[in-house]
Amino acid sequence: MEVSIELTMSPLQNDYEKHIIDFIKVLRSSQFTVLENPLSTQIFGDYATLMPFLTHAIEESLHRQDKVLIYMKLVKSNRADYKPHF
Repeated sequence: MEVSIELTMSPLQNDYEKHIIDFIKVLRSSQFTVLENPLSTQIFGDYATLMPFLTHAIEESLHRQDKVLIYMKLVKSNRADYKPHF
């Protein structure tokens, strides 16, 4: 089953930018399609392989931070190729 996941990481500490960059670099190094914009990062792929990867990547990032919020939206379908039709 293909999914699209939107992630927003908000570290609640002064060195927030480093943690966001490190997390995005981990996502980029994966086998999955990753798209970024100034507000969030999207990752696309097969649910059964994507979720274990994402669980591990988030856990590692949480261990390196004092306080952080992570927002996640999950859609059942791969929307990586979405183009507006209007």
